[in-house]
Amino acid sequence: MKTKTLALTAIFISLSAIGGLLKIPVGIASIALDSMPALIAASFLPAPLAAVVAASGHLLSAMLGGFPLGPFHFLIAFEMFAVVWLFAKMSEYGWNKLRWPAFVIGNGIIAAIPFYFLLSPAFFYTSVPGLFLAAAINAGVAAVVMPFIFRVPEKVV
Repeated sequence: MKTKTLALTAIFISLSAIGGLLKIPVGIASIALDSMPALIAASFLPAPLAAVVAASGHLLSAMLGGFPLGPFHFLIAFEMFAVVWLFAKMSEYGWNKLRWPAFVIGNGIIAAIPFYFLLSPAFFYTSVPGLFLAAAINAGVAAVVMPFIFRVPEKVV
């Protein structure tokens, strides 16, 4: 991996940590603006690295919130990895209009499904509205910011 790519990945992870400090008050202390930098990173980094930014950002945000769901945060980090990887792949294929609802639905609804079975249906039904709102806010902020960021003609790698 090139030094430039590694440095850019580290910068986006740092921005994700800063986004993790901006909590969205919906009940669970790890819901924040941590995935917004990962969505922007998908414009600059290959899909696996943008996904690493998302997973790292979630773990940092959860740590800043006191790990309210304990080891389940590793499952959530994996889900964040998968959702942002899909977002980045959709970006690579030019599916720019579909990537936004795919992220919001994937992060706000589908990622919560395992918790229906692992914790309880009540947890699922109470967390989904907040997760959906947080995913929409993260996507909305990223969609507004992206046009103003200098876009490199090709991926860094």
